[in-house]
Amino acid sequence: MTATRDLINEAAKIYKVLSNSTRIEILYFLRHCDGEVSVSTIVDQLGLAQPVISKQLGILHRYQLVCRRREGTKVFYILDDPHVVEMVDDMLEHVKHEIKGEPHPRNLYK
Repeated sequence: MTATRDLINEAAKIYKVLSNSTRIEILYFLRHCDGEVSVSTIVDQLGLAQPVISKQLGILHRYQLVCRRREGTKVFYILDDPHVVEMVDDMLEHVKHEIKGEPHPRNLYK
């Protein structure tokens, strides 16, 4: 049971990381990019301040959700975890159903 509890505690940490809309927006943006993206490109595309983006990217990197590579003074990011990408995609699909008032896919447990 301790191993399961440890996994659940780690999962809760990831959900806390994903509880920030800016971090979700960054993951969503990176999800739809081909390859690595510079911090300045993320800043330009999302219209947020560079320090805000950098801080959130640091958190995403710490939890191994993105990888980074430095080239001179530029830093490039790319998604690192396909599981989290799927989870974000699934959550956005869930939200689309909620916003439209549409029923969710059939309950698998009935």
